[in-house]
Amino acid sequence: MFKIYTKTGDKGGTSLIGGVRVPKNHIRIESYGTVDELNSYLGMVGDMAGNAAISAQLHEIQDRLFTIGSVLATNPDKEVKMKLPDLHEADAEWLEQRIDEMNEVLPEMRSFILPGGNLASSTCHVARCVCRRAERICVGMQETGEFIPPLVIMYLNRLSDYLFVLCRYISHINNAAELPWRPRM
Repeated sequence: MFKIYTKTGDKGGTSLIGGVRVPKNHIRIESYGTVDELNSYLGMVGDMAGNAAISAQLHEIQDRLFTIGSVLATNPDKEVKMKLPDLHEADAEWLEQRIDEMNEVLPEMRSFILPGGNLASSTCHVARCVCRRAERICVGMQETGEFIPPLVIMYLNRLSDYLFVLCRYISHINNAAELPWRPRM
């Protein structure tokens, strides 16, 4: 029987794909942990949205996030014997197509909007923020010399755009009012 606990991390270390041991607060662990957090929020959004098309899109994205997680969990300096999934430019283009489709039915945005509308939309706003954090971590890794495929950063950037539009779309299909930000002057 497969046991979920190995006890190998009891002293604060873990292994990257390829076998290299690192502390659990290593930037690579932080990066794929944040992507995993995002993936979990997307599961919640899909469950709350109550819309089969949205759930199907989010499942596709969750699959891509597992791909990104495997890339981030791999030590780029070690040869890996296992075959890992890969990300393609077409994955980012797919997000752009979904953004365009949703934007066709949304009212023009005339101001910043406050996160909210309904529970699914609000949770989607949280996911968008987690996505931006994952992107910032990856950019930080890149700036400190850690190898990050540029496509990972591009995908996360496009995904946060998609999630913003999805927030609006979920509110729209549920007849929830968008709350414009009215700055106090």
